[in-house]
Amino acid sequence: MSFKSIVRELREMKDGIGNISRRGAERKQHWSNRTRSHIVPDVAFSDPIEQGQWANLPPELLLDIISRVEESEASWPARSVIVFCASVCKSWREITKDIVKTPEECGRLTFPISLKQPGPRESPIQCFIKRDRANSVYRLYFGMTPSEDERDKLLLAAKKIRRATSTDFVISLVADDFSRASNTYAGKLRSNFLGTKFSIYDSQPPSDAAIQQRGRLSRRFHAKQVSPRVPACNYRVATISYELNVLRTRGPRRMHCAMHSIPLSSIQEGGSAPTPTSFPQSFDEKTFSAPLSKAKESAIEINSSGFSRSAVTVASQEPLVLKNKAPRWHEQLQCWCLNFKGRVTVASVKNFQLVAAVDPSHNIPVAEQEKVILQFGKIGKDIFTMDYRYPLSAFQAFAICLSSFDTKPACE
Repeated sequence: MSFKSIVRELREMKDGIGNISRRGAERKQHWSNRTRSHIVPDVAFSDPIEQGQWANLPPELLLDIISRVEESEASWPARSVIVFCASVCKSWREITKDIVKTPEECGRLTFPISLKQPGPRESPIQCFIKRDRANSVYRLYFGMTPSEDERDKLLLAAKKIRRATSTDFVISLVADDFSRASNTYAGKLRSNFLGTKFSIYDSQPPSDAAIQQRGRLSRRFHAKQVSPRVPACNYRVATISYELNVLRTRGPRRMHCAMHSIPLSSIQEGGSAPTPTSFPQSFDEKTFSAPLSKAKESAIEINSSGFSRSAVTVASQEPLVLKNKAPRWHEQLQCWCLNFKGRVTVASVKNFQLVAAVDPSHNIPVAEQEKVILQFGKIGKDIFTMDYRYPLSAFQAFAICLSSFDTKPACE
């Protein structure tokens, strides 16, 4: 059988994946209308039945087939074949997960967990955001610009919810379910009353073995009311601050992002950023033993003694701080300018570039200090580009960009 025929049959397998197990059938009904635009949730099948000619392939042959498919299908929507391979049965899934590398290693997004992993170190991953003003929804898509047929790959979506003293942006893996009780819940962004300070909350720890000691764990529901697969807490992974500019004498917005889940050493030579490998399946009920108020969402400081020793090591490291790159004043245009290398075409107060804010004593190379880690800017009505790279993940970058959409009368 030729390689092209194997790929063709793999693409046809998506119509029958749901019949492998009862849980697979239920999941297919939920995702049947989204397979073109959404990444399939990275949730393990429960004891799938290995049957048919594909499930009984020798491991060596299966490894070779999936490796060749992974190398040949480098972009979406063709890369959805990799997701179909992981959905066939348990053996296929394990081999596929071993073959597919993280975005930092290969520069590609494949499974949903890729959205929580650091981006590539060299070339940034290019995305764009569409704003739906009527419904206060923001959708993050993969790609340089929107396509004409509107079959773009949806990565994340957020819904803006105004409250009496704050504003929440609830982030989800899908565009029509923003319930924090759903297994598609990814995290949230919360602002203060003035819109000058924001906190990014992740639905899971920044890595499989480390939990930030300085982070805050906020309980969303009573443990018995939540499915074991639904995370019942939020981890504060970053804080965003905008400088006050009431008199409008300081020029464009100035922001600082303290990434509590990313150590400063990650951008030093030989450093690494926390990289989760899977979504949490359950949480220890012992961590929720403290009494909680029913009147409002409560928060609990994470006690590192209840976790592995590596949690103390990560928490004791100095966090990475990002700052917006200072623009220059253009005398002829009479405006502030930044070089977005063609990715931003419309002037906006929301446009920014983030670089690392480091002290000379940290011995960070100049090239690393000037490297743009995240850039965001407007290209049309309600359309914005978002390019990010290591050590930020797509989720963290999207949350930072969402902070730019909130009203800031005291900062501009």
